[in-house]
Amino acid sequence: MKSKFLLLLVPVITLFSCMEDVTTIYEQPVPIVQVVDLPPENTNPPVQTSSPEQVYEWMAQMQASNGLVESAENTNFVSLYDNALAALAFLANGDLARAEMIFDYFDQQLETEFYGNDGGFFQFREISGENGSRIWMGDNAWLLLALNNYHEITNSNTYEHLAFELENWLRSIQEQDGGLLGGINEDGTLIPKVTEGMITAFNAVPGYDEFHMGILRFLKEQRWDVTEEVLITKTQNPAYNYALDLYSLGYLILEDFPVEVLAKANRFLNSQTSTIHGKLISGYCFDDDKDVVWLEGTAQMALAYNAASQSGNAENIVQSIEETFINSISNESAIGIPYTTNHGTNFGATSLWDHTDITPTISSSVWYLFVKKSFNPFQLQKNKGIPAENKFWTNSGVN
Repeated sequence: MKSKFLLLLVPVITLFSCMEDVTTIYEQPVPIVQVVDLPPENTNPPVQTSSPEQVYEWMAQMQASNGLVESAENTNFVSLYDNALAALAFLANGDLARAEMIFDYFDQQLETEFYGNDGGFFQFREISGENGSRIWMGDNAWLLLALNNYHEITNSNTYEHLAFELENWLRSIQEQDGGLLGGINEDGTLIPKVTEGMITAFNAVPGYDEFHMGILRFLKEQRWDVTEEVLITKTQNPAYNYALDLYSLGYLILEDFPVEVLAKANRFLNSQTSTIHGKLISGYCFDDDKDVVWLEGTAQMALAYNAASQSGNAENIVQSIEETFINSISNESAIGIPYTTNHGTNFGATSLWDHTDITPTISSSVWYLFVKKSFNPFQLQKNKGIPAENKFWTNSGVN
């Protein structure tokens, strides 16, 4: 007998770079649901042997002939963020051809999609490339970041025009207060300014000039908790002002950011029973409700600890992540990592999509590969020579 379970055709909440302000998460449409036939139950037993190579094999098999990488098996769902991540993972593995397939796809969409949108690529689409929706600034910044790394690694300017257009668009959406507009929802409403997206754009746009100074001014005035000395989200619900990836990515992106922020992230530590394996797994939640272990964010913390030369902490985290490997449905030699260990809520109080805890995902798998490859996607543009007076995080009492 075959079991059936529901996978989201459009798991809208998943693969934002997951720390959007709560208002943007609540505004998403109800996902379309697809019923997928699977082999009998218990076909996904604990992985007996595993290696990063098997995770890479799974990620590579998710790439379609048009270059796009599907975010999870049997979903027909593609996110711009996941494709930027996959391109970076291909680069870290020396697989330039696969990275170029992703870049070629978006380069070919400049005339119709990017210019048709007055800037910005769609955040979501089907694996065919059709039915694109929502323009989110942060994911476009990730694509620029991936292109920067490609040009540095290959010592070429192959996608110079694509990078130029992305950078110009990011610069064009900066407002007087220094913050960047979040983008446009499918219904035409504006996406609020999102801290995580802004620090990604800060890194992705090369150099240090008035654009970068404006972002830092906005962060200092509106997104810095002088008591906790951490970046915040500024949501409509103050209970969710603190988000894990502002701790890890803040440290990875902003030069001379206090290393103490990594220990402060312990506020998100919790342990949950893995749905697939029945094991108690320790890691980090999205936020203070601590109802799931978010494996993408947990891998981000491991990379941050490695960047801080705290390899022991990083290795402990990696060992927990490796307890969550899941076999591929379509390739028994490939494995991946789910988004979370168990079902619960995303950032904020909204529920995660069905089966977030039993399906391998690109985001968690790629961040794990970054750690294993000692590849920091932010390193290229981290040392921007920020003047000391602009590093508000080093003298946080000034507000």
